[in-house]
Amino acid sequence: MSFEVDNANAPGDPLSASPRLFESDLLDKLSRVHHLTPVIVYTPIIVGLLIYSLVSQATALVALGVLVGYLAWTLTEYFGHRYLFHTVFPLPFGLGPRFQFLIHGVHHIYPNDPLRLVMPPLLSGPIMLIALSIIRLLFGGTFAWPVLAGFMIGYVVYDCVHYWTHHGQPKSRLGHLVRRLHMLHHFRDAAKGFGVHAIWWDYVFGTAYQKGDKPGTRAV
Repeated sequence: MSFEVDNANAPGDPLSASPRLFESDLLDKLSRVHHLTPVIVYTPIIVGLLIYSLVSQATALVALGVLVGYLAWTLTEYFGHRYLFHTVFPLPFGLGPRFQFLIHGVHHIYPNDPLRLVMPPLLSGPIMLIALSIIRLLFGGTFAWPVLAGFMIGYVVYDCVHYWTHHGQPKSRLGHLVRRLHMLHHFRDAAKGFGVHAIWWDYVFGTAYQKGDKPGTRAV
């Protein structure tokens, strides 16, 4: 879905503004997150999970678990972006559009807001708890811990890459490609390009851009 209608009525410059989302000062502050927050919050947890995993099981099994978890995150990234972030759900009291705006629409209208480019812990935390429950249900035992570590690694990489696509300067062909594809998502067609760092899934699921596509100047 496109956010162009909202963008047309957005206060301030959509490419530089940082809008207030809540009347409550506390809630509005919690909606703004420094881009290093995921690294600071999740790196100690990842290290702890890996140490425990390496002590309790074979290194090859730990490596396999991390790979499984990482791949699980890349699918979560793609399908969450495509079917959760870009869907207006029929919530009670007409809250669907407001919910969608808060979790993702605001980012499309103000794509360069530096404090709303990574997930707040209040959002990423529940996602990790849900992931833990599913992983333990599927794998059980000690193998669940390296899988969870891999899932968290994928998430941290995703958020870091997402921030970088908006405020970094690519120095490699891959970097230029990743940034170009995400800018196409924001400035050409929001119905494609759902993989932020896991760009391969767009080619697998038919939502990739054409080679000659170029970003426009208006956020969508």
